[in-house]
Amino acid sequence: MTQPITSADQAQENVAYLRALKELLYQLADDDFIIAFRGSEWLGLAPHIEADVAFSSITQNTMGHAVMFYELLEALGEGKADKIAHERLPHERRNAVYFERQNGDGQYWEEPYYDWALAVVRQLLYDTFKKVKLEAITNSSYKPLAAAAEKVLLEQSYHLAYWRMWLEQLQNANADARSRIQQRIEEAWSCIGDVPVLGEEKDAMEHYALVSSESDLKAAWLRAVTAIIDTPPNRPFGQELGNGRIGEHTADLHQAIDTFAEVYNSDRKAVW
Repeated sequence: MTQPITSADQAQENVAYLRALKELLYQLADDDFIIAFRGSEWLGLAPHIEADVAFSSITQNTMGHAVMFYELLEALGEGKADKIAHERLPHERRNAVYFERQNGDGQYWEEPYYDWALAVVRQLLYDTFKKVKLEAITNSSYKPLAAAAEKVLLEQSYHLAYWRMWLEQLQNANADARSRIQQRIEEAWSCIGDVPVLGEEKDAMEHYALVSSESDLKAAWLRAVTAIIDTPPNRPFGQELGNGRIGEHTADLHQAIDTFAEVYNSDRKAVW
């Protein structure tokens, strides 16, 4: 005989559903936010003016996506979007570790020895994964999230096409350019293992139909990536820098937070 569902059971289900939903939203928002921040550090430093304008536009779009996801969290009672974005500590962030890496040596206002090959490879890997993850969310049981995913996907193909163009240009350039790109791909492969990971709520996310399974995400991303770049043969994704989906981060994230929250922290009561 089937046991009736009690109000207490339903309350527990609601709590579990919200916990998994919030975890997924934090991953989406934090990925976009840190990628947009690292992209903003290229302002005025891209190889030429067209690239500077294009990268700035992509970065602005990506930050807008982060805001959208933070606002969904705000609607779920997590606090104001600005507070969520700026005040949380590194161990509370859920972005993949690879995305928080600094663009290179030096400081933006002094001598930024940044690496365009790193930017191209990271953006390409990220936008490929973002497209796969958003496509897996378009049928989410949480309709506001599904609608947001549909909206973001309208821009995602353009972002991805831009970075594919850069990859092809550099791979068809001289030997030095090809070597730099391949070096960054090899490097990325050793530490992107947490990108397709869904964290501690992965089973609940799948159970409540918030997103497809972690294994499906990983397989879809791998297919998409290997269709674009020459990946290291017979090498699985590594997690040499940790697992950002469970709050493991590097000193690079501390540096990023100190920088992007500087103005915000100067007057937290200000209305922007």
